[in-house]
Amino acid sequence: MDQEAALRHVLEGTSAQTGRPFFRALVRHLSQALGTSAAWVTEFDPQQQRLSALAFWLADAFVEKYEYLIAGTPCAAVVNNRDLLHIPDNIVELYPGDNDLRRLGAVSFLGLPLLDTDEQTVLGHLAVLDSRSIPADERALAIMRIFAARASAELRRMRVEGQVADQAQRLGRLLDGAMDAVLEVDSRGRITVANRAAERIFDLQRSDLEGAPLETILDEASVRLLSQACDRLDPRDPATRSALLPGTLNGLRRDGPPFPIEATAACYTTGGHRFYTLILRDVRPRIAAEQTIQALAAEREYLREQLDETASRDLLGSSRAMQRLREQIHQVAPTDATVLIHGETGTGKELVARALHAAGKRAHQPLIRVNCAAIPAALMESEFYGHERGSFTGATQKRVGRFALADGGTIFLDEVGELPLELQAKLLRVLQEGEFEPVGSSEMQKVDVRVIAATNRDLSQSARDGTFREDLYYRLNVFPIYVPPLRERSGDIAALAQEFARRCALKLGRRLEPISTETLDQLARYPWPGNVRELQNVIERAVITAGGGRLRFDGLIAPPTATAFADPTANTNGRVMTLAELQALERNNLLAALNATLATAAPPGCLACHLPPSPRA
Repeated sequence: MDQEAALRHVLEGTSAQTGRPFFRALVRHLSQALGTSAAWVTEFDPQQQRLSALAFWLADAFVEKYEYLIAGTPCAAVVNNRDLLHIPDNIVELYPGDNDLRRLGAVSFLGLPLLDTDEQTVLGHLAVLDSRSIPADERALAIMRIFAARASAELRRMRVEGQVADQAQRLGRLLDGAMDAVLEVDSRGRITVANRAAERIFDLQRSDLEGAPLETILDEASVRLLSQACDRLDPRDPATRSALLPGTLNGLRRDGPPFPIEATAACYTTGGHRFYTLILRDVRPRIAAEQTIQALAAEREYLREQLDETASRDLLGSSRAMQRLREQIHQVAPTDATVLIHGETGTGKELVARALHAAGKRAHQPLIRVNCAAIPAALMESEFYGHERGSFTGATQKRVGRFALADGGTIFLDEVGELPLELQAKLLRVLQEGEFEPVGSSEMQKVDVRVIAATNRDLSQSARDGTFREDLYYRLNVFPIYVPPLRERSGDIAALAQEFARRCALKLGRRLEPISTETLDQLARYPWPGNVRELQNVIERAVITAGGGRLRFDGLIAPPTATAFADPTANTNGRVMTLAELQALERNNLLAALNATLATAAPPGCLACHLPPSPRA
């Protein structure tokens, strides 16, 4: 073999090639120079122990997409030993499991590993195969070593090139995924790189942006401010390498007026040239969001004022009892004192609680209502104090309790007399210490909450009976407010009826005649055991059934009885009644009830004549 001629032949065939064309040229010219029937160069996958041919020259033609597992092949020894392997003949007998050797009629083999710069990592291998014996020719081995080294270098270059291309793609995806415009600008103020967001923000194609001056997207004043800021940047100092420009710049678009932009600039040098990275943010969406938030905040304040006015307006009536109630609200609302509202069902205790909250210093914080009678006892502690995930069956996620929601504001405990005894002790601790433990948690949580409670029970009697903790009662009863029933302020019935009728008619879109004096008198004579709630419901039914705009209450309210809710001191001029008078009053009341119930079955007249006289009457 003419070594010099062979080297020249292979070098001339591969010098102008890189990448896969280089490998194709290499194996073709190597096979021709050495006179072998086949030559191939491969890339090694250590995970799968597989060799994939970058180029395979066989019998004057290329074999495409050739790959194989190295187990049982002579290539395994090349890869595993990281050294040259020369088998001059009888290769099929040495590797009987390699069917490709037998199919190709192989007799001899010569292979070299392609190593990375650390001389340990196998990148692939270079091999030749022949149907004749390949003698141990040092010149052939020298040629193989030279081009194995060249193939290794090219394979490393391709891998680095692939990594660089992959990083470039990742960087491109990162830039194009940004919502802000990202630009690279040279020292002359010309855009060299622009991302996809820049196209969208400035309504220009990337080809129009790259190479264009900054005046294309910013007005002159903004370019001047940006240039002054960039001149102060120093790429050598991390503290002054980048800066956020104060104020806003004016961006330009072809289809509209200038728009506000926030800018960040950074400086760096490469190849002895200075470049700037600009991040430009269109702040119009943020300004619009801020305006929306301001509008919603203003609407919230307006609705809060409306709610406060509604709460105050719903406390209708000019009776002495209502004047006293308003005076008490005015006195205690500005404080953080605990208030206990008591009164019969339907008197408007929740409206009083809302009025207290609205008139207090916590009015801008939440008012959280808890109906103690509507929550199952098993869930009441979780409802009050919250729970951690997994603290009990069904607790699939963490829950914030009502006291935590009311932090900084007010919590309204409606029907507080329905609380079970075991929960009353924990409520007392919250009221005294301002802290609690959520269910399933070992950490104490502190809250600042004002407590307003309401009940239709006599809690003092419940405390004496042992169904309500006495210490909790005294803790709640700091400032008691009594909401009078409607029968104790019958003078307010007319105003309430007219207001309820007006609201209901407005809601239903109906026109009504004013309620007549006779009708108002009829309403005033009724005792209203359901109080204001019953009056409101009766008015709503009357509006629904009104014919010709005139309210009628026939069949809607029962006629009053002589003794229903009668004032036992009405004829005593305020003096204390004797025991005999009380017994007589009780007897007369029972007789009146019997007369009213059995009138249809009894003979004419009063049933008193059929009853024996009371010995004390």
